[in-house]
Amino acid sequence: MTYLDPLADLIRSCLPPDATPPADSDALFRLYAVLLRAKGEQVRDEDVHDAWSAWMQTIDSGHDALVPFEELTPETRAADAPYAEAIRAAARRMGRTGE
Repeated sequence: MTYLDPLADLIRSCLPPDATPPADSDALFRLYAVLLRAKGEQVRDEDVHDAWSAWMQTIDSGHDALVPFEELTPETRAADAPYAEAIRAAARRMGRTGE
């Protein structure tokens, strides 16, 4: 366990009840923890997608959503929103407003 794991757990705890993170996503949530530390409340949906893409490349490098955020369908873009909001909520709890 590293200093990122408690932050990842905090982000998970801020997700809405209907969010369903992918299985075996500890490494993904560590990337989200980096976003929390780096951007705080300033994190954007696009940032979440970039972190997810970096993680997904190690899982399934042929995944259809491995494209820049602006090329995603609106429905696929919307899937990033709960994670970005959870990171922002975690940042507010920690008092990390970002740069």
